[in-house]
Amino acid sequence: MKNSKLLNVYSCSEGLSIDQVSIPSIFHAPIRTDIIQFVHQSMSKNKRQPYSVSPHSGMKTSASSWGTGRAVARVPRVPGSGTHRSGQGAIANFCRGGRIFSPTKIWRKWHHKINKNQRRQAIISAIASTGILSLIIARGHNISRVPEIPLVLENAVESMVKTKDALKSLANIGVIHDILKKKKNQKIRSGKGKMRNKKYKRFQGPLFIYEKSARSLRNIPTLTICSINSLNLLKLAPGGHVGRFCIWSYNSFLKLENIYNFHDKSSIDDDGKIF
Repeated sequence: MKNSKLLNVYSCSEGLSIDQVSIPSIFHAPIRTDIIQFVHQSMSKNKRQPYSVSPHSGMKTSASSWGTGRAVARVPRVPGSGTHRSGQGAIANFCRGGRIFSPTKIWRKWHHKINKNQRRQAIISAIASTGILSLIIARGHNISRVPEIPLVLENAVESMVKTKDALKSLANIGVIHDILKKKKNQKIRSGKGKMRNKKYKRFQGPLFIYEKSARSLRNIPTLTICSINSLNLLKLAPGGHVGRFCIWSYNSFLKLENIYNFHDKSSIDDDGKIF
């Protein structure tokens, strides 16, 4: 791995360097893991679907209290006789089969607003972390055969149509080993999640960031695609953890400097801190 200010641009067909590009200033930004985790948590809540229990749950009985004088609690009890159910406590939240305390409502505050500056700082920190080798390795990515970090590919990768051609390109630059590792480690989820269309745990492999198209890469297991025009923190730092292995197309890498230009006064405050 080179520490120079220039990065190599690699060919899809041969895996060799064909050009060089300067590193955008965003990769020198401070990494604020606290902001990343806070914004990630709020963004995760914005995908939730409102749910609630039925307002009549635990109340569908004609139970009434026996009153005083029987040496039993004055909790409502099921009427009748001859069954185990008769005489049992009902309705109260501490009774078996009764209602719950403070039942969930659909008008609960499910979604959370996120400060724009915090969201921007979180994405900046997440991108900066993708250029640090130790963080990528600590996250579990297999990049032993990857020539350089950050990894930039030529624009021809965006014009590919066939998935088999994209897999050959990933094999030429050593990315395929990380994909195969994540696919091999696939495990069955524990608990009832197996019955909810989530039988297998999904391990996050590399992230490909494009400008216009990534048609050939969208069906590769464990690999995720994302547009440079709408970078998503949930993809850049899954689980709120930094250091995801990112692959950039040439145009998307150049566009970073225009979107996150730290030489612009609007991006830096009076104390020198980046928004």
